[in-house]
Amino acid sequence: MNTPLLGDVVPDFTQNSTEGPIHFHDWIGDSWCVLFSHPADFTPVCTTELGRVAKLKPEFDKRGVKVIGLSVDGLENHGKWGDDILETQGTAVNFPMLADVDHKVSDLYGMIHPKANAKLTVRSVFVIDNNKVLRASFTYPPSTGRNFDEILRLIDSLQLTDAYKVATPVDWRDG
Repeated sequence: MNTPLLGDVVPDFTQNSTEGPIHFHDWIGDSWCVLFSHPADFTPVCTTELGRVAKLKPEFDKRGVKVIGLSVDGLENHGKWGDDILETQGTAVNFPMLADVDHKVSDLYGMIHPKANAKLTVRSVFVIDNNKVLRASFTYPPSTGRNFDEILRLIDSLQLTDAYKVATPVDWRDG
């Protein structure tokens, strides 16, 4: 199982998405990126997570961060699931979802943990800076949803400490 380490340039790939083929490093461009995986489409926790990320997208945009999701489900499932997310979460998915049916990306990023499930991705999060360097990563078990407000707080801290010679203490928030 490969997993990029903090400070590594993240692996590049080309994969199909709900917005067409994604050439990852080209797609990131000069932006920051949050790449996150979820175990399966149409599952309750994943549905709430994608709805939350869609609602927070303006916050990611303000920070110059592109968001991209991934599961091993296909494009057809992603499309149908988008309708379900709109109905149940009150928001449309407004970022690309990778269809990693061949496990190409999930293998590159170590998103499949055989002790959890040999066929589905765990809840991974990769925070990648504008130089395509991994700045933070999280792995959550399938049973636990992520806190995307914390991920935004982390990005605020990383961007601040890149700009100034400071460190942020426990529970720090911008402002």
